[in-house]
Amino acid sequence: MTQADFDFLRTLLHLRSGLSLSLEKRYLVESRLGILCRKRGLADLSALVQRLRLDGDAELEGAVVEAMTTNETLFFRDRTPFDLFRDVILPERLAANAGQRTLRILCAAVSTGQEAYSLAMILDEMAGRLAGWKIEIIGTDISPEVLARARAGLYTQFEIQRGLPIQLLLKYFRQEGDKWRLSERIRDMVELRPHNLLEPNGHLGQFDVIFCRNVLIYFDVPTKAKVMGALAQRLVPDGAFVLGAAETVIGITTTIVPDKQHRGLYRDGRSSKAQPGLGFAFDRPRLPVESGPRL
Repeated sequence: MTQADFDFLRTLLHLRSGLSLSLEKRYLVESRLGILCRKRGLADLSALVQRLRLDGDAELEGAVVEAMTTNETLFFRDRTPFDLFRDVILPERLAANAGQRTLRILCAAVSTGQEAYSLAMILDEMAGRLAGWKIEIIGTDISPEVLARARAGLYTQFEIQRGLPIQLLLKYFRQEGDKWRLSERIRDMVELRPHNLLEPNGHLGQFDVIFCRNVLIYFDVPTKAKVMGALAQRLVPDGAFVLGAAETVIGITTTIVPDKQHRGLYRDGRSSKAQPGLGFAFDRPRLPVESGPRL
């Protein structure tokens, strides 16, 4: 692969997905896209780049993005965010929304679904307390392939044993050969939609809770700020925003800021629960909370 070809692919991936590749990641491009070339009958990466340059093939561009996207995820990943969800965020939002009895949760970059399904299992365990509530969990991802896997809810033994408590495995999964199928009830609690974090998100509506974990680490600083700013517009006042353990807003944006009391939890910069002294967000119009299915 020539330097010109590598630069072309870096630019394409950044524009289409926000992925920021350093020069040291050239080996990763050669490895993953080499496999794609073989699947498509292309001689090498130069032939792939030539096809992309000349044809403007949107489907092939999507396949390149798909091949380069990292879909690492697991059930109850890092545990702390899920404890925060159960012990802090949920009681807070149930009190705030007691009048309308609705709760909307977004899992951005949901990958093969483990994060969204982990939240759904927590909510199902609290079903008695949530009787009469309308709860929506929306999971989005740029990759149609991983969304299809998430909808199927079929996981390998390796995927199951990473973070999933045994009591939840026995309660919510059934074995199918050497794999495990998540119960239809839990799968039905999550609506999965294709969405690119770089594209407008107004159609998603407003959310009480937004999980956007372990995806921003692949973006450069301007793209991180853009994505967090766009997601902040989907967050209700005093709603909760959760990032990955290795992610931060410090030095990137003041639209989302740390919570006053809880490490790992973030708020809209204008929230009464936001930690003072870390900036404030500009005034933004708020849309009413939406409910019901949307296309």
